[in-house]
Amino acid sequence: MPDLRPILLVEDNPRDVELTMAALAKCQLANEIIVARDGAEALDLLLGQGASHNRPLVPAVVLLDLKLPKVDGLEVLERVKSDPKRAHVPVVMLTSSREELDLVRSYDLGVNAFVVKPVDFGAFFEAIQDLGMFWAVLNEPSPEARQSYDD
Repeated sequence: MPDLRPILLVEDNPRDVELTMAALAKCQLANEIIVARDGAEALDLLLGQGASHNRPLVPAVVLLDLKLPKVDGLEVLERVKSDPKRAHVPVVMLTSSREELDLVRSYDLGVNAFVVKPVDFGAFFEAIQDLGMFWAVLNEPSPEARQSYDD
C-alpha cells in the first residue's frame, strides 16, 4: 500500500475551511488534512522553516488560496515550485478570483490546476470532493515526487 501523504489546505476564510473539510470528510479519504491559515504558515510547513516545523511537509496536494494574509498565494506557489525538493508537489490554486492576470501568473509559476471556487454551496462541495478524489486517490505522482516523499 502506498504511503498516504496529507492534503495541505491553505485558506484564511474560516467558512471555506469548514466547507472544504466537510467535503473532504464526505469522500472518506484516508489522507490527513492539514490547514495553514496564511501563506507564511504554509511556507513554514512546506519548506520546514520556523521553530515548530523541523521537517518539511511533502503533501499529496496543496489546495492554495490566492488571497492570503502575510504571504499571498502566488508567492507561496513561486517559492514551492522553485524549491527542488518541492517542485513536483501538485499545487491547485483554489480561489474566488476570476482575474485573467491571476490565472496567467499562476500557470507561469507552475500551478497544476486553477479552480475558481463556486459560489453555490452544492457546487463548491462537489468541486472540493472532485479535487480531493483526483489528487489524493487517482493522480499518480511523478517519479521525482515519489522520491521527494522518501527524503
